[in-house]
Amino acid sequence: MRALRWHGAQDLRLEQIPIPRPGPRQVRIAVQYCGICGSDLHEYESGPHAIPVGTAHAVSGRSAPLTLGHEFCGTVVELGSEVTGLQVGNRVAVEPEYRCSHCAYCRSGAYNLCADMGFAGLMGDGGMAEFAVVPSYMLHRLPDAVTLEQAAVLEPAAVALHALRRSQLAAGSSCAIFGLGPIGLLLVTLAKLQGAHTIIAVDVSPERLHMATQAGASHAIDAKGLTPRELRHTIASATAGLGVDTSFEAAGLQTTFEGALRALRKGGNMVMVGLMPEARLDAFDAVNRELSLVASVGYRDVYPELIGLIAAGAFDPSSIITQTVPLELAERDGFAALVQDRSQIKILISPGPGPRPSAGCNHRP
Repeated sequence: MRALRWHGAQDLRLEQIPIPRPGPRQVRIAVQYCGICGSDLHEYESGPHAIPVGTAHAVSGRSAPLTLGHEFCGTVVELGSEVTGLQVGNRVAVEPEYRCSHCAYCRSGAYNLCADMGFAGLMGDGGMAEFAVVPSYMLHRLPDAVTLEQAAVLEPAAVALHALRRSQLAAGSSCAIFGLGPIGLLLVTLAKLQGAHTIIAVDVSPERLHMATQAGASHAIDAKGLTPRELRHTIASATAGLGVDTSFEAAGLQTTFEGALRALRKGGNMVMVGLMPEARLDAFDAVNRELSLVASVGYRDVYPELIGLIAAGAFDPSSIITQTVPLELAERDGFAALVQDRSQIKILISPGPGPRPSAGCNHRP
């Protein structure tokens, strides 16, 4: 089968490798779509960051080179001997977090904090291939009302919903979302569904700000050219001079980290979602205004809720998809396009054999 394999930074190779076979508690799926995540881009541009090199991951048993892609879905084609509750032909979404099942975190139900946490497609082989083998616990059956395109965007939606749960955002409250990539835009949509009254979207891309308005943002602020004081004043003006109850940092940048803190009212709560190696904090200001900082990683127990929302027509995560490209052009028209073109939000890779979307085709007008 064909698979897009990470060998090193700037070194992705489309290779022919044997079709994997499932172990007793594993399932092989024919991959329909696999999204490119910001984590994939980090590995592509300057990795390894999460990909194990030399030493195999404790749960997956894999190290580089490995097949990228953790935002994927498809159809069950082969079951391991001990798998129950699934059948060949089932359409499934993949919740790609590995779990050891025996550490203190897994036993408590907090499997996203597993002592050996990791993701298929980063710490093990993922979905940028014609077939993928994953543990059966990762799979969620899809009702007929949920399309595979929607299922391909469940993973970033799960990140957004888990962050919202961590924030304890209340109906009628206000929030600001800094960084309007896929997770930021999905945060806008889900915060609206959760009943937030004022949703302020902040970015420097007019295209992304427009999409945030369509997703339900009450205010869209172009931060380009604004001083920190001007940005804070603009947000305060939209919240009766107070600042927002909750802010989300979804870009992983020092400027957005500082902006998300400044945007808060006294006693406000900031949720860190974006990945960054370190951040500088004005501790005097945080203490003086009694701010709370909460971190959010991955997700747990959110896929069933998201699938239910999509099936009920309340939520369509596929609205952020901007392009679908075939596996053989994934690097040029997927990875490189996301690096170079800020108007691209979520690009899906279609790895299956047979008819596929032509390279560079727009998914939506």
